Amino acid sequence: MVRGLVLDHAGVLTDVDGWRLLEAVRWARTRGVRTALLSNAAGGSEARRGLGGRFDVFVFSGEVGVAKPDVAVYRLTADRLGVAVDECVFVDDSPRNVAGAVAAGMIGVRHVNVDETLAELSVLIPGLDRGTD
Repeated sequence: MVRGLVLDHAGVLTDVDGWRLLEAVRWARTRGVRTALLSNAAGGSEARRGLGGRFDVFVFSGEVGVAKPDVAVYRLTADRLGVAVDECVFVDDSPRNVAGAVAAGMIGVRHVNVDETLAELSVLIPGLDRGTD
């Protein structure tokens, strides 16, 4: 069962339809799924201002000293979410970063476009597709 949803910022949420992914995050949170933004950005002040309140946890590599695809950053994110790493799904547009998440024990979803990502997430988080219409 998925209890944690972790998304990358640039390349995923910055997609032209990224707002739909934010709706999925909102829906998931209302159903008890913990959510995190995990980014290799040096600092997160701008993202926190723009996305504050939409995620339970923000993890920025520049602040924690470890970057994707190092398995330690995925484990750290799961720990901050308060869920087991194998209960998390991670979404990123980089195959290398998705592979790192899988190596850490997460379910990995490679973001190509919003429709495909939402279709994959709705299999992992039942009902999600209805919550984003």
